[in-house]
Amino acid sequence: MPDAFFSTSRPRKRKRSDAGPSNAKKFMRNDSGGNKKAPSGVQKRNVKKTVDEELESDRTSDEGDLDDMDLTAAPDAGSSGDEDDETPAEKRLRLAKLYLESVKEGLAEGEFDAAEIDRELISARLKQDVLEHSGKMHNFIADTIDFALPPTSTIRTRGHRFSVTSAVASESGKYLFTSGKEGSIIKWDLSTGKKLGVFHKVRPAQSSSAKKGKAKGLQDPSAEGHTDEVLALALSGDGKYLASAGKDRRLGVWDVEAGVWHKGFTGQVGHKDVISALAFRKGTNQLYTGSYDRTLKVYDLSPGVMGYVETLFGHQDHVLGIDALRGESCISVGGRDKTVRYWKITEEKQLVFRGGGRSRVREVLEGALPGDDEAEDERDITAKGKEREKVSKFIEGSMECVAMIDENTFVSGGDSGSLCLWTTQKKKPVFTQAIAHGLNEAESATEGIIRTPRWVTAVASLRYSDLIVSGSWDGHIRIWKLDSQMKSFSLVGTIAASGVVNSLQLISPPKEFFSAAEWITAPESTAKRKAAGVVVVAGIGQEHRLGRWLSIKENVVNGSLVVALPLKT
Repeated sequence: MPDAFFSTSRPRKRKRSDAGPSNAKKFMRNDSGGNKKAPSGVQKRNVKKTVDEELESDRTSDEGDLDDMDLTAAPDAGSSGDEDDETPAEKRLRLAKLYLESVKEGLAEGEFDAAEIDRELISARLKQDVLEHSGKMHNFIADTIDFALPPTSTIRTRGHRFSVTSAVASESGKYLFTSGKEGSIIKWDLSTGKKLGVFHKVRPAQSSSAKKGKAKGLQDPSAEGHTDEVLALALSGDGKYLASAGKDRRLGVWDVEAGVWHKGFTGQVGHKDVISALAFRKGTNQLYTGSYDRTLKVYDLSPGVMGYVETLFGHQDHVLGIDALRGESCISVGGRDKTVRYWKITEEKQLVFRGGGRSRVREVLEGALPGDDEAEDERDITAKGKEREKVSKFIEGSMECVAMIDENTFVSGGDSGSLCLWTTQKKKPVFTQAIAHGLNEAESATEGIIRTPRWVTAVASLRYSDLIVSGSWDGHIRIWKLDSQMKSFSLVGTIAASGVVNSLQLISPPKEFFSAAEWITAPESTAKRKAAGVVVVAGIGQEHRLGRWLSIKENVVNGSLVVALPLKT
């Protein structure tokens, strides 16, 4: 019997968008005879029921379409095409810019081949785009980082009264945004670490009745801003839009440069409960949201559209984490339903990956044989001997966070303290790092000292690379290196971080950022622009972003931590 698994989740319900005709292709209507028709002027496509696939035979097609890319080769340096395509003034301007860049980047002054440099830049960008569209890991950067040196290039921001719930930086390295439990959003200059101002202050609810029940956050759909805690932030890839959401059940869209409210989503096109997670699809303005109402929603924030697209059903508990890459798919974790779900948006399918303890009944129903080795899962645990028995007692009760590494590989963390590596080709983790952040000790009057694993509260990856970071409240952000076969990962470094790590992000800004950043230092033997290639962004607080079950106040500042990892000389 094939290694397949099935879901008992409800079928997805698709709703009509209020965004106008541009979203009509997403929906179907019925004629008088009950037959499905595509709206006028829209091509008909088949609508499939939500099902879970057999993973052994599944080969995801979200690898991108190379036919859509501009693969035009760069012209030869000596061809007459360059002279025909640009005026003499444009050519002088282009060569002047190349010269200034060469000086800025530390290239040798004097004679150089501008056309050759131009071709190299185009070739590098084209190669990067092709690799990303392939959907596979290709950036092996971990070996270039010197983990023996403690990170000395850091920024610690402070400005929130309560715990920071989210911290996100633009991929260009220009801005940093942080949100707090007091409901404010602060904008920072990532190059200098200086505060640019309070982007948003929580506005009071209009009436006391609006603070209770379903009326909360919905009392004035036209009003700007949030009325309660902001729990999640997300920046579009082009850095133009900032999305925010939280306890008032409202999704907000902001213009980053102008610093103004662009649009809010509530009511029929919004969530019915707390919005806990946001993620932009890489390279697009497509936004995914996750909520306590157990659904995901898809929005198109492109100029001229700015509307709701559809709702995804399947989770049986609060959606606590969500992530997406370039493919038209996303991944989410469902808290105490103990599942990770991989959503294929265009195919209207979802793959379900179950965490938590083992159930022989469930495994038999999903294709396992009664005689399977009971110790199969134990091989993934790194403990030995008696420690193995202790580790196996920590059963996962909630899956808290998730991050995609490439289009087919992802990592998740939960309250068992385990960090799990998954692939879409298998229903079980291919590797599990048990007790990734150690054990928490609490003294009991009757039981003595009780040891429990620290939750993995946040996890992130550098897109399409072999670098992973995870956070908890043990005082350190842990850095992991994925092996080249993508079968396991190992600890390679740590970053001191006191408090509860509520959010993590890894970015690789352009080298101009490292040259201009005032807070980045470099060893004497290296140029400043080579001091770092990866930046870690963390949101830290005295409490967990979703509750007050944990409080750490000693030597903890509610703020963000930004660290540039040093490269080897």
